[in-house]
Amino acid sequence: MLTRHHIRFAVLMFIVVAFVSLPASAQSSIEMGQLKIHVSPKQAYVFVDGRAIRDGSQTIELSEGTHRVGVENYGYVPKIQEVHIGAGEVTHLSVALQSSGDMVSGPFADIELKGHPRDAVLLNGTTPAYFVGHVDEFDNNFIWHQWLLVQPGKYQVTVTRHGNTVWQGPVDVKAGQRVVVYLNHDGKMKTKNFGRGLTLGPQPRFDAGIASARVAVAPVSLHLHAQNTNLTCGESTDLSWRAANAVNTSITTLGNVPETGNRSLSPTHTITYQITAKGPGGTVTKTVAVNVESEPTASVSLSNTEVHFRKVGDKVVEDQPTTLTWSASNADKVTIAPLGAEPMSGSETISPKPIQTADGPVNEDYGYTIKATNACGGTVMKTALLHIVGSINPPPSVRLASLFYPTNYPTARHPKVGLIGTERETLDQIAKNFENYRQYNEKASLLIVGHTDVRRSEAYNMALSVRRDNLVKSYLLAQGVPSSDIQSRPVGKEHEMPVSMVEKLQTKDPQKPESFAKRSVRDTWLAYNRRVDVILEPAGEKPAVAYPNDSADAAILWEPAQPSLQKVESAGKLPAASGSTNAGLNGD
Repeated sequence: MLTRHHIRFAVLMFIVVAFVSLPASAQSSIEMGQLKIHVSPKQAYVFVDGRAIRDGSQTIELSEGTHRVGVENYGYVPKIQEVHIGAGEVTHLSVALQSSGDMVSGPFADIELKGHPRDAVLLNGTTPAYFVGHVDEFDNNFIWHQWLLVQPGKYQVTVTRHGNTVWQGPVDVKAGQRVVVYLNHDGKMKTKNFGRGLTLGPQPRFDAGIASARVAVAPVSLHLHAQNTNLTCGESTDLSWRAANAVNTSITTLGNVPETGNRSLSPTHTITYQITAKGPGGTVTKTVAVNVESEPTASVSLSNTEVHFRKVGDKVVEDQPTTLTWSASNADKVTIAPLGAEPMSGSETISPKPIQTADGPVNEDYGYTIKATNACGGTVMKTALLHIVGSINPPPSVRLASLFYPTNYPTARHPKVGLIGTERETLDQIAKNFENYRQYNEKASLLIVGHTDVRRSEAYNMALSVRRDNLVKSYLLAQGVPSSDIQSRPVGKEHEMPVSMVEKLQTKDPQKPESFAKRSVRDTWLAYNRRVDVILEPAGEKPAVAYPNDSADAAILWEPAQPSLQKVESAGKLPAASGSTNAGLNGD
């Protein structure tokens, strides 16, 4: 190249071998070798371990070991490879680059650099990938043209060699202008006219002659597209991009990406994707906004908003159902309180129960709440209110009673004789009441507790107590009371009712005949203890011990002596029988 500067250094260019210089102290301790590299095109620039060395074929002195050697020339495909350097050895390397890239259209501006001819020039970056040429290719515009053609704009220029930054700074150029940068004068700049930049047709990316050189830097182009810009939570969109003439391409949330690519993305919130493509020809940014509907929708309703409920004892006798219907969208999880996790939509027939458990009227409001959530953090809750009206009632009462026996009945010889007519009627009513009660309390049972008066031995009275229990039980079984619902506990002459309690009961009894006033207190007390108590379990409800004073058979029951068999049998058959005070065996 026949510039004045090149003439001055022409001889040195052919006799000086460039090398990576090291301090004398380092050379004494590090073994060295040589890399003899041949490049094509001859203007190609050599980088070692990311440092700019110089252009052209050359011999480079390197330390022993493996080095990363790159050969760059704008408009060509770079080659970068690992090269091992042996101590005291010469390593030969030949690199031929392949041209690449389309023609570049104007309008153009020109950047001219005045400085050391071997310095590498980088635009908009500091790594070898941003290399566009060396100063010797851009330092003259007299007779022979040495142009660095760029699109109008601002460029960050870095001039470097041997790992040192010679100069770095912004250069702002307009179409049809040339900016001259004097590197040896701290980057002082001068703007000149470059009218040809407005008329030049498409230019090759690299063209060099004997003393001319022309580099046309291609601008960065960029395209970004989202297939769908309106999503619901969980949906995806295809993000596609295409950059050209870029060294580095990056997208927010994705980081560095290839120049051209496609990615399926499922954002969880509204987001603006920004892609930035950066190369020697500039930096271009594009954005695309993707709206994500993060809030789910939900609905819940009841076919009947008011239902009736009635419970008697343990039995629900009215339980009006209602149908719960729900749906949700833009959600991935649905729960309904108090049902739990449910599908996105559906219906379910429910029979609600009141919270109240005590007897009394029911008047409650109850809510069924749907909660729909999604992976985008969206949540929605809706409630359908239900009104429950009705009542909780105790089970129907069971008539409990004490059943009284004549003295010494039933006997061992006649175990089925002893219940008089009025007592049979009482047992009929107990059986009927219990059957009705049992519908509302499945745990209910009857406990039969047989008593005797204090006369005779404990063994005799215990056997008598068992016969009395069995006779009552047999009668109840005959009336349809299940055996499993009847328990028996004969106690003999234990747990006698006190005389004072008998007197109190007699005093309160409005049905007591006047003739009973003449009876002895002791005989009356004995009569009260010849009985079977029918108790309702598990409530432990006991009967009020009421002596059948108004019964025509009361005299038979009261007599302290054992009545005749005929008399007792007769009393058991007739609904109302009158009896005499026949004497018999004493004791119960």
